[in-house]
Amino acid sequence: MGNALFYHLTRSNAETLLPQLIGKAMGAGWRVEVRGQDMARLEALDTAMWMGDGFLPHGMAGGAHDERQPVLLRQADSPPAANGPQCVMAIDGAEVAAAEAAAVTRVCIVFDGNDSAALDRAREQWRSLSAAGIAAEYWSEAGGRWEKKR
Repeated sequence: MGNALFYHLTRSNAETLLPQLIGKAMGAGWRVEVRGQDMARLEALDTAMWMGDGFLPHGMAGGAHDERQPVLLRQADSPPAANGPQCVMAIDGAEVAAAEAAAVTRVCIVFDGNDSAALDRAREQWRSLSAAGIAAEYWSEAGGRWEKKR
């Protein structure tokens, strides 16, 4: 059964954090799905991942070789990720069902703590996943660096 890590952004943004998380997941040998709600946002992440400091091999879902991609960026309402991810990273309130979280090694919920709607959505996801028996951890950068909170 997987676990869920909640990342409460207060000082940085998803574009800064995701490459770090993806790098760690790839270092563990996992395939990754980055799931979002807005195609324009995913396209911006796609561009950032190609042009950023460290290249992260990836693709946008719907390509000819999705199943071969180590990292696949996918809109939440599209067909399931074809790359067989062990790690699902959800941004902007994208849904991750409890059954799905139980089937992967890790779920990362990345949310903007400065947005009250995003904060409420993350709390709903925490309750839903925790109620289903998924181990959940809360990480905050409020102190200037990422710290696991209890």
